[in-house]
Amino acid sequence: MIPTTSHPLRFWISKAMRLAVACFASVVASTAGQAQELNCTVNVIAPQISNVDVSRFDALEDGIREFMNGRRWTNDNFEFEERIECTLQLTVSEAIGSTVFKGSMQVQSSRPVFNSDYNTPVLLVNDGDIQFEWLDNSTILFNPGQHRDNLSSLLAYYAYMMLGMDYDTFSLEGGTPHFLQAQAIVANAQNAGERGWKASQGKQNRYWLVENHLSQTFRPVRTCLYNYHRKGLDVLFQDIEGGRLTIAESLIDMRSTNRIRPGSYNIQVFFLSKSDEIINIFSPAPDAERGRLLPILKQLDPGNIQSYDQNLG
Repeated sequence: MIPTTSHPLRFWISKAMRLAVACFASVVASTAGQAQELNCTVNVIAPQISNVDVSRFDALEDGIREFMNGRRWTNDNFEFEERIECTLQLTVSEAIGSTVFKGSMQVQSSRPVFNSDYNTPVLLVNDGDIQFEWLDNSTILFNPGQHRDNLSSLLAYYAYMMLGMDYDTFSLEGGTPHFLQAQAIVANAQNAGERGWKASQGKQNRYWLVENHLSQTFRPVRTCLYNYHRKGLDVLFQDIEGGRLTIAESLIDMRSTNRIRPGSYNIQVFFLSKSDEIINIFSPAPDAERGRLLPILKQLDPGNIQSYDQNLG
């Protein structure tokens, strides 16, 4: 059983990878001890905003980067090379007064595949309900027990979602503690004026993303995350046919969720990050293997039917 005091990646990270980062990691460790969990690249852009000094958005970008990468989000010990690679792009589209802004946020995370230099996408979310207040020279503070402000809650919510998704790919439902943290943030934000936190504000928002993920109906999706990555992708180097078969079975098993909740947000989010990868994995497969999987993919991910037909048909 994987101990809860270490990130699961430690149990299979290759010796070569450790040697490759040993020198740099030792320098970091000498001054910072254990690394934080996230290695988040942050980009704040405001292509439509002309009446706000660009330096304010530069400061916001720095503040978000420090918040995501400088905070300990778990009690687990991460080595430098075990940090979760992720990106956060905040697009500011509207300035409401001098300190309140609206826009959208894209959040993406990935994790390495065993015995390869490939990072597989795990989470890709486009959140269009972003509104926040930003004061010059302010520090982003987060209190797990309350909704201080929308910006800190947004960032903390997606930090925990990335952690939960990452852990789910290494151990079966291993991300539950982190999803519960994200769910608590949603609960604390129920009286917030900003959109995206409430069940009544649409089926594709922050409330439903974590609510679905923790529900019994969506257990096959979480099982797929584990089998697809840990028993599928991570064994492709040693057993390409066996790994591909496991990936196919994990995708097919999601049909039970889709029958109950067709077109659900969580399944859409899954395929948003995985559709291209699935095509790359199965396009070289035998005709019978592709033929078995093709109708399932078209059922689960109807938005990419044309792409599946062109590449797997």
